[in-house]
Amino acid sequence: MAGDLQRAAWLGVKQQMRNLGLPFTKDDIVQVKEAYKWIIHPQLSEELGVPADGKSLFEVSVVFAHPETDEECHFLATACPDCFKPAKNKQSVFTRMAVIKALEKIKEEDFLKHFPCPPSSPKNLCDALEIECNNGAVFVAGRYNKYSRNLPQTPWIIDGERKLESSVEELISEHLMAEFKADSFNFSSSGREDVDVRTLGNGRPFAMELVNPRRIHFTAEEMKRLQQAINDSSDKIQVRDLQLVTREAIGRMKEGEEEKTKTYSALIWTDKAIQREDIAFLDDIKELKLDQKTPLRVLHRRPLAVRCRLIHTMKSEYIDEHHFRLHLKTQAGTYIKEFVHGDFGRTKPNIGSLLNRTADILELDVESVDVDWPPTLAD
Repeated sequence: MAGDLQRAAWLGVKQQMRNLGLPFTKDDIVQVKEAYKWIIHPQLSEELGVPADGKSLFEVSVVFAHPETDEECHFLATACPDCFKPAKNKQSVFTRMAVIKALEKIKEEDFLKHFPCPPSSPKNLCDALEIECNNGAVFVAGRYNKYSRNLPQTPWIIDGERKLESSVEELISEHLMAEFKADSFNFSSSGREDVDVRTLGNGRPFAMELVNPRRIHFTAEEMKRLQQAINDSSDKIQVRDLQLVTREAIGRMKEGEEEKTKTYSALIWTDKAIQREDIAFLDDIKELKLDQKTPLRVLHRRPLAVRCRLIHTMKSEYIDEHHFRLHLKTQAGTYIKEFVHGDFGRTKPNIGSLLNRTADILELDVESVDVDWPPTLAD
């Protein structure tokens, strides 16, 4: 076990340095696992015919069995019985973390009684039980437009029953999974729209983590062709700016999400007849502060809270006595539907209260998501 070996090596070197009268701290010693890498990497390179790179995304995991090592660890179990507990999917209770925890508790003199310093060479070879090859995750980002009012962003499943046959996530992921030959994926985006809301303009930023891909290298031209394949497969969505990104870059999509602005277009109905002059005052309202209780429609998945949100600007467009279109620029996270109809008074103020009549929303479009990521690509 590397922990025992590291401790024994440290104590052995410390004793030698003490005998020589030289100062010595743990920071002066190279970790045993680092020394092991220096030895094993050249050997692996020679056997496999490829260079070994500790920072490579390609990882070879080998599980070894070595009963002799387990026996050496038994004395630790007496020193710290709580450190070693059986766990699922573990070949031995003597895991790396458990040994490290026990070594922190055992006294130096007790350790030296049970473990030779410097450590002795093992008598038997270890057996390789399992060899697994994995590629580190690859990240793809882009922006999507959603043109359907009958398409959820992610699979819509209620009580184990699927409600709609597809989703934005699936229409994009099926192509990426096939091309990257990945085991699985994780989808994220800058906010989300309701199933009946379209996303227009430059689209909504999204990112996808592809887990253990068999293929990781794609040229810009190949990514462009992959984007075209996604767009040719469905008239419900379109993708743009599809590109490979780093894990760190995805953080930019979520940075300051609450401070970002979003632009919407809402088709609104009123019960009482309206004239142009009845809605004109909305254009003059700036930085309108809302108090929004968690909407009834999302209360089953969101905690009950009152959120303060801002409507930065509004521009009304009269259609007829009972309909008008409202263009809104808002703080991200604002519930637009509830701002229109009021959600039984849970959003204050609302369009209904401002107009002093019942108002409802018939259609909603996201016209822009003002997140400057991922970078725009040339056509």
